[in-house]
Amino acid sequence: MKLRFEGDLTGLQPGLQVLLQELSVTEAEDGLKVAVGPSSGDLEVGLEQGAAYIRYGQKHQFYRALGLLVQHGSGGESFSIREKQHLDVVGPMFDLSRNGVLTLESFKFMLRKMALMGMNTVMLYLEDTYEIEGEPYFGYMRGRYTQAELKEIDDYADQFGIEAFPSIQTLAHLEEFLKWEPVKEYKDTKGALLVGYDKTDELVEKMIDAASAPFRSRKIHIGMDEAEELGRGKYLDKNGFTSRFDIMITHLDKVLDMTRRRGLKAMMWSDMFLKLASGTGSEHYNKDTQIPAEMAARIPKDVDLVYWDYVHTEEADYESQIAQHAPLGCNLVYAGGVWVFNTFGVNYGLSLKATDAALRVNKKYGIREAYATMWGDDGMESNPYIALLGLQFYAEHAYTEGSPDWNVLAERVKFCTGLEADAYLQMKYLDETPGSEPDNRKQSNPSKFLLYQDVLLGLFDKQIEGLEMSAHYAKVEQDIRSRRDPGAALDYIFDVPEKLAGVLKRKSEIGIELKRAYDAGDKDTLKRVAEDVLPEIAEAVRALRAAHRTQWLSMFKPFGWEVIDIRYGGVLSRLDTASVRLLDYAEGRIGRIEELEQERLLYSTSNRFTNKGVGWCSFYYRMASPNVFFHVNNPF
Repeated sequence: MKLRFEGDLTGLQPGLQVLLQELSVTEAEDGLKVAVGPSSGDLEVGLEQGAAYIRYGQKHQFYRALGLLVQHGSGGESFSIREKQHLDVVGPMFDLSRNGVLTLESFKFMLRKMALMGMNTVMLYLEDTYEIEGEPYFGYMRGRYTQAELKEIDDYADQFGIEAFPSIQTLAHLEEFLKWEPVKEYKDTKGALLVGYDKTDELVEKMIDAASAPFRSRKIHIGMDEAEELGRGKYLDKNGFTSRFDIMITHLDKVLDMTRRRGLKAMMWSDMFLKLASGTGSEHYNKDTQIPAEMAARIPKDVDLVYWDYVHTEEADYESQIAQHAPLGCNLVYAGGVWVFNTFGVNYGLSLKATDAALRVNKKYGIREAYATMWGDDGMESNPYIALLGLQFYAEHAYTEGSPDWNVLAERVKFCTGLEADAYLQMKYLDETPGSEPDNRKQSNPSKFLLYQDVLLGLFDKQIEGLEMSAHYAKVEQDIRSRRDPGAALDYIFDVPEKLAGVLKRKSEIGIELKRAYDAGDKDTLKRVAEDVLPEIAEAVRALRAAHRTQWLSMFKPFGWEVIDIRYGGVLSRLDTASVRLLDYAEGRIGRIEELEQERLLYSTSNRFTNKGVGWCSFYYRMASPNVFFHVNNPF
């Protein structure tokens, strides 16, 4: 397609040239004339009588309009689109702190996709993955960004009208920094800072300076979520018991004084206020929680509160949360999620339904700033690329009064990413398995625990017994394979899901088969499994590992891959040991296999018998073994 732009392109050219290349579109004198000009605020794009037009109110809208023009006008047919933006601010939050630190090229790739979608912000979640002068252990060996790298990300985002800004932690969630012995003076508990201490205050000042300096934006997210440990470690030893609310508000006042003096606009997660008001100190989603007037009076009003909810699918739940925040008197911001958390896939069933309910309510109540979080809990086996359908859903919601039309959404994601919506949706079936609740609304993650669980110990075997997991994963493997498009640049993102399904069709139920054969004294079966089946599984795991390594090193910095690499190594080592143990027993060298003597119990109360899905586990080390991986006398 050839285009010829007329009108004022001041400030648009850098981003325009990048996206024209992305879309394989050229500028030429004999190209389709595109008249570019301002609008009253809405986005307008169309093609009439052989000439096109783009009218936009904000810079980022121009690039969405450009995409719409190429999408609908490449065949020369007339069309006209007018869109009103119903969310003023919309974009993703990339978790860059759970091992998966995007390379600059990967970050830029995502920014280009966001520009075509019409997004206008990106939040960088940085616990310790940015450099601080004088703090060499901050982000040490973790792939931390340099100041120059963050500035390059900001520059690249700005050319598309996308506001990039940092999200840091100034209270808790700092385990990966505080684990180092040379910085123990900053530590209250394993993840929380020792507040009320001059050295800590100096550190927080340096955090704020280092995180904000590379960005044009004056926004900064100061974190402060999930700080249940606050005041329960060294602080308690030094000061005696003090209410967590008092500790938190005193520290918040200090941090906000720091941001104000720097001309920064702070936002923070709101969950701790709800938890502290709940009476138990831990209930985030309790509908009965009321914010006491004395608590509301002490919370500064110039900090934006970000309420997060990734799990509810009914609009009433979001209305309740908005009402709970009303007494605080702060500007309210919403953070939802595209569920790549703690899995190899994407829980699209839950993500899309929860997002739809949440954004409908937020738009109704005038909450016009929304973020799509993509957390990488427990090592980031997944990635933001396979979440692009979810990001497209956020973008289309922003430009739709109600809910997006699915057919329009599907056409948009195909245009913006080159992949069919249905291909993305296959990712949900890695975890939406037999026994799961509809749309996997209980967040089961069998794709992870069935890969990592030990075949001799079978910790999750009782959870899946009788569920025909092998047949399910065989179908998932075939369904993914049948939807792949070798001509699509992003087709490679399906390598890992396809090969994982190939592993799980062989491995998911093998522990059940081993236990059944052992209890029946069927040594022939045990020998066959040892000599044929387990080596076949191991070969499939090696192929999965190789594909995952290629994918990781193309998306992320190398730091953090060693964690996943070690996990694959553990799976392979245990398969080898299982073969040895089975053959020793089958051939009479040992009289019993103690691991297979053990009764299989349900792993947790999250199971299909209680209508809580197939099961959920948050940590690899609990999936791999019930025994001690590490031990410290002081958990703080």
